[in-house]
Amino acid sequence: MHDKTLCVMRPEVSHEGFASLAVPTYRASTIVFKDAKSYADRKYRGPDGYSYGLHGTPTSRTLEAALTELERGVRTVLVPSGQAAIALVMTTVLMPGASVLIADTAYPPATGFCENFLKPRGISYKVYDPMIGGGIAELMDPTVKLVWTESPGSTTMEVQDIPAIVAAAHAGGALVACDNTWATPLNFKPLDHGVDFSVEALTKYVGGHSDLLMGSVSVRELPQQRRLKDTMRMMGIGVSPDDCALVLRGLETMGVRLAHCAAVAIDFAQRLAELVPAHLVLHPALEHNPGHEFWKRDFSGASGVFSLIVPPAAEEALPDLLTAAKVFSIGASWGGTHSLLAPMNVTGDRSVTASVHPGTILRISIGLEDPRDLWTDLLPIARAIADSLHNETLHQAEAPSP
Repeated sequence: MHDKTLCVMRPEVSHEGFASLAVPTYRASTIVFKDAKSYADRKYRGPDGYSYGLHGTPTSRTLEAALTELERGVRTVLVPSGQAAIALVMTTVLMPGASVLIADTAYPPATGFCENFLKPRGISYKVYDPMIGGGIAELMDPTVKLVWTESPGSTTMEVQDIPAIVAAAHAGGALVACDNTWATPLNFKPLDHGVDFSVEALTKYVGGHSDLLMGSVSVRELPQQRRLKDTMRMMGIGVSPDDCALVLRGLETMGVRLAHCAAVAIDFAQRLAELVPAHLVLHPALEHNPGHEFWKRDFSGASGVFSLIVPPAAEEALPDLLTAAKVFSIGASWGGTHSLLAPMNVTGDRSVTASVHPGTILRISIGLEDPRDLWTDLLPIARAIADSLHNETLHQAEAPSP
């Protein structure tokens, strides 16, 4: 062969005696075939076969298989983000004239997708109280094809009675999806409780290092994977093998990272509940938290994310206290090695939940820093809340009677 051909053609190299613990990163747009007939028959390879790089390489298949085993499902599909996973399930299941029931505590862009994308296309939605449990049967009608759950709820940490919701939804002819990002499949397995689609933002605990975006959907029955893959193929949705390799690397340490973050978060939640009124601390492991009994019954553990309600009297001091933090960073997302603080106001995102707290809710994500340094950042915030409530009480006591 001539030199220019040799530059393109790769020589065969023996793999004998080589073994690595790392998953190889297979990059491909083109998939080559051994003969013309194999190429002509490529469509018969099915959603698990290799036909074009967009639809998967051995690297992405390895990640899919690993997640499927953790989720105790039959298949998993990968998409570019957690929000993409939400959109994929909804666009696959819902057709014009159908409707979806969505928990009031769901990730706000999920409800935004219903309002701004689905609704103009003839697909309606209704928001329900996340603590409704089996009472969701009263909201079922022939148009409801999907019930969306998120447990615990984004920011406000309500834990849903998933088995009761699943039973009512299935009896009414609807499928059920669960955003399981907070717990990860290590602490809760939605498919074991009858959920049809378990959705994860791999961006967070699975990837674990705040440097990638990816989502996944694991299914309990094979036909659902086929439906999802058909939608992905028509919309040209795929993921990078390099990102899959990073997620696979993060997955290896997720167990120890999550256990550490959970232990520190529970310790901090309990300490905060001693410094401020306990109801201001939102963590599923605390007895006063809405749905604590469901968390205790269905979950095997917790994660490192919880919230602290900031009373109006303390809100003015909060920005300076956040800025003064030495170890915590201020930012959205969570589940990485760095601890984060995110001041949230969910009032505008909720419409039916009676327990929504007006004003700021501080979402706390615990990372891998030394807990002593993290507590040094949190303590002034807790003291400011306690002092503001004390001063407010004194002011009310000193106010003249009407």
